[in-house]
Amino acid sequence: MLGHVALQVVEVVFALAIYFLPAIVADRRNRHDLLTIALFNACIGWTVFGWVLALYWAFLPNPPPGIARHITTKRRLLSMAAFSTALSSRIEQRTAKGHNNR
Repeated sequence: MLGHVALQVVEVVFALAIYFLPAIVADRRNRHDLLTIALFNACIGWTVFGWVLALYWAFLPNPPPGIARHITTKRRLLSMAAFSTALSSRIEQRTAKGHNNR
């Protein structure tokens, strides 16, 4: 009887280890988004696709430091470039319209 209970405990621990394998891998690889991966694994891991996706995510390398700042700067520069182009176009249209009205 006691051996049967011990076997069941081992089976449950083994099943949980397999289920949370993506979170364990992310922890061992020192992922910066470990909590996000673990929560995704806990919520969506019951689907085979969710579990495989979490495992794939856990094996991805950490993004380089400062990537968020780099993306924000790049977006800001692109927005300013688009605004400058639109402003130049508008000025050229008004200048052309002014020359046509004379």
